[in-house]
Amino acid sequence: MLKLLAITVLLSSILEAGSASEKVEDFLKNNFSNNPSLESVNVRVINEVIVKQREEWTAYFVELDAVVKKDKRKVTQKMVWFSDGNVITKELYDIESSSNVGDLVSLPFKDEYYSKENLIYGDSNAKHKVVIFSDPLCPFCRSYVPEAINYMKKYPKKFAIYYYHFPLPSLHPAAVELVKAAVALELKGEKNVLLSLYKVEVDPREKSVDVILEKFNKTMNSNINKSDLLSKKVSQHIEHDLKVADLVMVRGTPTIFFDGDMDRTKNKYKEAK
Repeated sequence: MLKLLAITVLLSSILEAGSASEKVEDFLKNNFSNNPSLESVNVRVINEVIVKQREEWTAYFVELDAVVKKDKRKVTQKMVWFSDGNVITKELYDIESSSNVGDLVSLPFKDEYYSKENLIYGDSNAKHKVVIFSDPLCPFCRSYVPEAINYMKKYPKKFAIYYYHFPLPSLHPAAVELVKAAVALELKGEKNVLLSLYKVEVDPREKSVDVILEKFNKTMNSNINKSDLLSKKVSQHIEHDLKVADLVMVRGTPTIFFDGDMDRTKNKYKEAK
């Protein structure tokens, strides 16, 4: 039995023509257009996923583009809405298990998102592809990521490990410069930077680039300086990682994809044959 929360509306009472995704787009566009602080509202469904074990429901991954009237600022937001073709809701809960159905759906990690620059260990033709989005100063990441990588890198024919930087500046400001330093060092030809990155001891709230680099260089036995962080190639690499994270709606760390699907258990690699 399902409980509907937040905005729940009968689509059939609003729109009677068009595909299911068009109905969702039209409804949401009309809904957000009623917000007096927004103008030039555009909504599009970027993907649809059938909810596992609730096949009457579809999760619609939606991208909203709008302009804020006050300062003409452009905003883009991705969100998930659920519909059974007649009803649309922002949140969907299973009463029996008290679970959020939103936790059962995610965007797929498409083939074009795998980049050789992000392949850190294993054969690109390995049996399984594992993707890691991580912040090196995230407490859980610091215990989970090195352990997972050290396990999988022993089996290069079984696991292709792809790593994408996803620093969380609001929580760990120091991670932004730390990640830039790691990319800069890799671009200089240094190997095995990533695992050592998780050993750098620096206050996650630190904002002094000098302090962050001092801690980084001490751990890495390197000599990365401020000018290295301003490299165009460093910026491009990090921008690429963040763009891919946005495309698959990564919101926190660590986020793991196993063979194209988000692994919320983060342990499928341990069960892989």
